[in-house]
Amino acid sequence: FSAIAGVWQSTAHPNMSAASSVANARLFVAKTSTARRTSSRRSSVRVMASVAPSIIVGGGRVGQALADMGVPGDVIMKRGDAFPAEPSTGPIYVCTRNDALQGVIDQTPPERRADLVFLQNGMLQPWLDARGLGDNTQALIYFAVAKFGEKPTDGITDVNPEGLTAANGKHAAALQARLAAGGMRCHVLDDDAFKASMFEKLIWICAFMAVGAAHPGATVGDVESTHRAEVVELIEELLKGSAAEKGVKFEPGSVERLCAYARAVAHFPTAVKEFEWRNGFFYGISQEAITAGDRPDPFPKHTALLKQVGAV
Repeated sequence: FSAIAGVWQSTAHPNMSAASSVANARLFVAKTSTARRTSSRRSSVRVMASVAPSIIVGGGRVGQALADMGVPGDVIMKRGDAFPAEPSTGPIYVCTRNDALQGVIDQTPPERRADLVFLQNGMLQPWLDARGLGDNTQALIYFAVAKFGEKPTDGITDVNPEGLTAANGKHAAALQARLAAGGMRCHVLDDDAFKASMFEKLIWICAFMAVGAAHPGATVGDVESTHRAEVVELIEELLKGSAAEKGVKFEPGSVERLCAYARAVAHFPTAVKEFEWRNGFFYGISQEAITAGDRPDPFPKHTALLKQVGAV
């Protein structure tokens, strides 16, 4: 997962509870949005768009990295700054923590909100749908910025040397061009491919963080090597349940892709956090099934693990 770190803070939207996670699960539809623009299954190597002046919300590691890949005319919008009048068109890259998103939306003029590009970890789709922003550009960031001002490290793996970062929506090609200018890979995906990749990334962070939390002090690499059977079992449960509950069509090889990424970021620590955006999504689906009483919990191992680590 990327280090989306910015200085933007907001109290406009309080953290959601486990109950909110249930509501979010209900909001999510099997197809993320029928209005999204489509492209090829995987983008071509050639970048078709040019890097245009853009607004970058958040002056942390990722925001500064995007600015370093940019062009004259880019504006970094930090906490307390007024919304800039220029550039008046083009992408607005949101590089803040999830709990600052409502404040960012509130400060963005209504006529510019369709240009917001969301780069956060976790399941954003139901939250965006509820705010009329379900068709906005989203990106799955697999590069990491270790320190402010340093060049990002691309999230390539021994299974996916072509990289895993992906985007979908109005400004996907613009993000692809900007990342290419910084030597980073980015795939522009169609709706179905992006949905599957979005769920895979969510499953990765939920599975590795939860299993790691059950083994205090374990890094992502420890989970992949020492506790591989446990994490693979959980990944397979989340893949199967996501396909059954949300109609996600995964390409073959999901487990190996996710384990390969774990090897690439083996030093990352583990912890269950930002619950409402991550594990809370799957927990919400579980609670809905249990409450309805018409089907068993589709994620029983996940639910049990969350209880074991004290997350619920």
